[in-house]
Amino acid sequence: MKQLIFFSLLFLSYSNLLAQEAEYATKTNIPYYTSDEVAGDAYKKERCVLDLYYPTNKSDFATIVWFHGGGITAGEKELPDALKEKGIAIIGVNYRLNPKVKSPAYIEDAAAAIAWAFKKIKEYGGSSELIFVSGHSAGGYLASMVGMDKKYLEKHGIDANDIAGLIPFSGHTITHFTIRKERGIPGTQPIIDEFAPLYHVKKDAPPIVLITGDRELELLGRYEENAYFYRMMKVAGHEDIKIYEMDGYGHGMTYPAFPILIREVENIAKNKD
Repeated sequence: MKQLIFFSLLFLSYSNLLAQEAEYATKTNIPYYTSDEVAGDAYKKERCVLDLYYPTNKSDFATIVWFHGGGITAGEKELPDALKEKGIAIIGVNYRLNPKVKSPAYIEDAAAAIAWAFKKIKEYGGSSELIFVSGHSAGGYLASMVGMDKKYLEKHGIDANDIAGLIPFSGHTITHFTIRKERGIPGTQPIIDEFAPLYHVKKDAPPIVLITGDRELELLGRYEENAYFYRMMKVAGHEDIKIYEMDGYGHGMTYPAFPILIREVENIAKNKD
């Protein structure tokens, strides 16, 4: 794994050189619901916004929709520095949080933000065929749920299989512990139901890259959840799936994972050419 990280960093350095010619702009607090959809709901209007970082002198670039972590109870939208100046766009998303809302409101918000990317990124020069969905922890869970349960994007007229790649960082693949808490179920009691990406395993899904921390340092069972999801997707006939374990890193494993995210985005984009 150390060798993998070394070569990933070399690859990222090369990517940095290629992307340095691009110029970038940032737009903040863009609503991803319509005014009618947030009418009368001050919290929805406040939280359901996104930030966009994008190259201004490049066309048909890829976009990473990034969901922050925080257990679906905390956190703020972010544009990770490690993803900047790579010739791609980044969308940092805020979504509603428990306890002010309960499931599936935050999953619906994630889908609405992804739908915004599909429908609007062309206006900024990007390609709607290169929308990647990622995030850390709760954000990784939201990415996986919207990518695996097609009903959330269908409401917006979008096929979830048109996502170019799902690349969650250390996300639940069982039902999220906050959803279990909403039902009075303890965090040590695993549940797999309609709110679990594992419930939706199937052959037809976007390319998937699962990244977690070290199994001995991660949150309870997080690596094993992802490993089981990986295996069951294989059993279901889905071939384009990978899993990486960041040796020596716990749940906050984003630093070594970002180069892998960039590499996988670039590889998938090249294969689409």
